[in-house]
Amino acid sequence: MNKMQEEMQRLISKQELDRAFDARFPKEMQEKLRSAKVAVAGLGGLGSNIAVTLARSGVGKLLLVDFDVVDVTNLNRQMYLIPHLGKPKAEALPELLYQINPYIDYESVCVRVTPENVKDLFAEYPIVCEAFDRPDQKAMLVRELLTQCPGTTVVSGNGMAGYADTNEIKTCQMMQRLYVCGDRKTDVGNGLGLIAPRVAACAAHEANKVLQLIMQD
Repeated sequence: MNKMQEEMQRLISKQELDRAFDARFPKEMQEKLRSAKVAVAGLGGLGSNIAVTLARSGVGKLLLVDFDVVDVTNLNRQMYLIPHLGKPKAEALPELLYQINPYIDYESVCVRVTPENVKDLFAEYPIVCEAFDRPDQKAMLVRELLTQCPGTTVVSGNGMAGYADTNEIKTCQMMQRLYVCGDRKTDVGNGLGLIAPRVAACAAHEANKVLQLIMQD
């Protein structure tokens, strides 16, 4: 247990948090959420928002994977704060999450995901959220997860750039174990920037699909 986690646990007890959940979540839902394991690959605009939402929802274990550090250009859409600048995202994001729920099991790994380490990283996770920036890396991770991890369902993000109608962002089942969230067309390469509202909307779609999958299990 690290110092941040210890400090947050001194400020609020598990019993207090549990009582808050009791007031808002049916017991069956609480139990499924607490026993669930979800991995988030990529901790940028999508991934950091997804992780925060899942932590607020009480998902019991979160694996957080990213090799990058927090940069000032991240502050317009990602969950990080100015004091996090220069820190590895895999270090900075748990600091935020401990302040939301310090009783969740957070495992963070600062590593670049490659075809060679996909199985070692994600095979034990029934649900993996793909939240990479680059299209080639997105395609690689989805492909490798579907082929190397037969027990894993993938929830991916594709198309959230600009400030177009957020109602164009949808969640679609593309394959038996693959869901894609986004409008599947907008991209920063088309001269559109990544802006907080649509990125957060796409992240919410991914997180909501994760909760649906947990409850269907």
